[in-house]
Amino acid sequence: MSEQSPRILAIHAHPDDIELQCAGTLSLLKQRGHAIVCCTMTPGDLGSMELSRKEIAAVRRGEARASADLLAAEYICAEFGDLAIFNSDEARRRVTEIIRKARPAIVITAPPQDYHCDHEATSQLVRDACFGATVPNYRTHQTDPAPPLDHIPHLYYVDPVEGTDYFGAPTPPEFIIDISSEMELKLRMLACHASQREWLRAIHGMDEYLDSCRRWSAARGQEIGCAYGEGYRQHKGHPFPHDNLLLELLTA
Repeated sequence: MSEQSPRILAIHAHPDDIELQCAGTLSLLKQRGHAIVCCTMTPGDLGSMELSRKEIAAVRRGEARASADLLAAEYICAEFGDLAIFNSDEARRRVTEIIRKARPAIVITAPPQDYHCDHEATSQLVRDACFGATVPNYRTHQTDPAPPLDHIPHLYYVDPVEGTDYFGAPTPPEFIIDISSEMELKLRMLACHASQREWLRAIHGMDEYLDSCRRWSAARGQEIGCAYGEGYRQHKGHPFPHDNLLLELLTA
């Protein structure tokens, strides 16, 4: 991979969110020679009925790292707490530093509207930090800060969970990427998050973690006539880029 090859940052709220929503796309990008950085805002520190916050956080960081390893991607955690991501000054500077260090041409993040407050807070913070990352006088208060970016990254939002808004109405994607060839790797990455399966079974009565991922990916795939797909919307508000670099990289 050349140094000029565009870098990709996927940043979502919790361990397993990236796998559920965009791992197939990341795998396609990796195959085309692009460096991938996966970042979770939290270590999933509330995701257990038995373990302490510190214990489950360690478990879930390890699971996220194992998943990223399957993709040969870098994994980092922003170390916010579950249910404690807010659009504050300190939080925005922290996310800005992550983006500056990753040096991405493309950022993939949570949708602006979703069922979980951490998802929505992540979406807004990442959007604002993509802008702030280019402002030279916007200091991140780090001891060894990364330099500002020279351009605003292309920003994309993944599907909300189950593709619906607060009222259960469909939220159609702007475009869908065919991930049929990467579905098995996507499921292997998701299977790394064994602790999350136990959490969902205890809290939400869900014991079909992998099957539900497969069904949803199949539903999006059917919309474009393929086996499996992942849906996206691109942020095109001023002054973000309008050309669809994500699709360009995958069709080049």
